[in-house]
Amino acid sequence: MNRASPASPRPLRDHIRVTPGTRNAAASLPKEQQFDDAKLMALLQSASKELHGVRFIHLHLCLLENTGLADMAFITRLLTEAAADSGYVQLFHISNGDVIMLYKGVKFSTIEEACQKIEAALFTTTRMIGVNPYGEESLYSILDLSFNFVHVIRYLEALVKPENGRGLGIDNAKPPINPEELAKIDNALGQFDLSPYLFNQAVVNLRADDDRDPEYYELYISVAGLQAKLSPDFDLAANRWLFKYFTASLDRSMLRSLNHGLEFIGKNQIGLNINLSTALSPAFTKFDERLPATFRGRVVLEIDKADLMENLHLYRDLLRFAADRDYRVCIDGLDAFWVQQFDFGWLGCDYAKIFWSNELMRLEPEAERAFLDKTAAAKTGPCKFILARCGAVTGLIYARKNGIDLVQGHAVDAVLRKGIKITDAIKTAMMMDI
Repeated sequence: MNRASPASPRPLRDHIRVTPGTRNAAASLPKEQQFDDAKLMALLQSASKELHGVRFIHLHLCLLENTGLADMAFITRLLTEAAADSGYVQLFHISNGDVIMLYKGVKFSTIEEACQKIEAALFTTTRMIGVNPYGEESLYSILDLSFNFVHVIRYLEALVKPENGRGLGIDNAKPPINPEELAKIDNALGQFDLSPYLFNQAVVNLRADDDRDPEYYELYISVAGLQAKLSPDFDLAANRWLFKYFTASLDRSMLRSLNHGLEFIGKNQIGLNINLSTALSPAFTKFDERLPATFRGRVVLEIDKADLMENLHLYRDLLRFAADRDYRVCIDGLDAFWVQQFDFGWLGCDYAKIFWSNELMRLEPEAERAFLDKTAAAKTGPCKFILARCGAVTGLIYARKNGIDLVQGHAVDAVLRKGIKITDAIKTAMMMDI
């Protein structure tokens, strides 16, 4: 998982929706009672055990650079026509400008075609300015509600939470972080307990006999949560170089926390999302010296692609260190383009993590062939590919169809929490598209 800046999934934007040709934007903004946030929340909470077979479309209209170009009549007509044969349809207009439709019993291809038409029409006059809440670079998401129930609840809750100014429905610009404020955060991290902000996410093998035994658990820190606690009045990501300094300081704090013991790992492998410079620093040397022998060979160092490109001269040193001290290396944050460009044999990494996006299903034939040739070669090579940020079962289906065995993301988390095998969840989702 790439350690993205806390602001990247939720960019600042204008939330006023108007139909084309309307002069007075404020006058066209629906009154609060016209929005369906509360209605959808009540439905989800009352029907949490009756969601089998229900899918939903989420149009992320609030992520448009010019939200005033969203023609709601056109969008509503296309959605209702696509779901005309459904025995269950409900349409919800969300307060941040998004549209959510619940439906049942309609072919995935029919729904996707309507969404593609909406996206194509809107992209002729405007563009997206951020990643959607499910980690996808797409204006629409088509998801299974039972697998994403918790995420939809959290999305709705975020619209009404004003405490950190980062809810999807809040346009709250903050001043960029400055060196003085960063120095205060750096000092605070020295005495700060990171444990409430330290999370893990499983990387699972789709073809393993028991997917409850993951390939490894990635440990990561919630940067957004930490910002809300330590520096709620500043935007940590506004200055790239200061943010990089902050993440390096965060790395050191995390290593200090892990120095107190790794018993919580059990028999599992762990992945540390870490800066290249930190992995070669005295702070990591101290961590390495305290690493018990039983944990040798069970730690994966995840290095972001951008960090690799900026510090390529350090990477060979990292490989030598990893080989000497028995660490694995993962290149994080890849897309189809970078998979084609990198020579993974030369990089000598053990894992390469690709971020799932609907764009993978829209590659030009030549680019798709080159991309899939690389992933197929990984079957017999030393570097394993991981399809990460799978916010929906669609990503898992893509991985299975194209021979990418390792997957990670909210969809994986949701399935594992339910005690369902990943393969069974994929088969169920594929059967619904008939």
